[in-house]
Amino acid sequence: MTPDSPSSADIASMSRAEFAFPGSLRDKLVAAILDGSKTSTTGLVVAYEHQGEPLPEVGTRSVVVDSDDHPVAIIEVTSVRVLPLAHVDLDHVVDEGEGYTSLAAWREGHERFWHSKEMREALDDPDFTVDDTTPAVLERFRLITDLRLAD
Repeated sequence: MTPDSPSSADIASMSRAEFAFPGSLRDKLVAAILDGSKTSTTGLVVAYEHQGEPLPEVGTRSVVVDSDDHPVAIIEVTSVRVLPLAHVDLDHVVDEGEGYTSLAAWREGHERFWHSKEMREALDDPDFTVDDTTPAVLERFRLITDLRLAD
């Protein structure tokens, strides 16, 4: 560990950043964070409310975990906006690092996730759907530490 590397205790005390559900999508998103192509993400206000979690705040640092629940990075929130889904902008979409080049394709991919069995189970709502008015949390972040390199 380098002098600036976080200790195990520091990492253990941070909130966890879990992108999607464990599996191939999380693996893809974590890889994009680690290679610098993912600097934004979109969540739903209803998910934060259901989990009893506060919305992200600028300056907050969290530890990104992979599909095996291993800490792989530390990120810091740089911006948070809450907007209806209809107002998500293309810059945010592109910065999600998933290869979307249009709002329509982004929306289709995200609706597939938000309407998935896993998401509906996580929300305890088998009929959950989103529409243009659904409040979304648009978060920007920066990679602080690649924990794979900190050893």
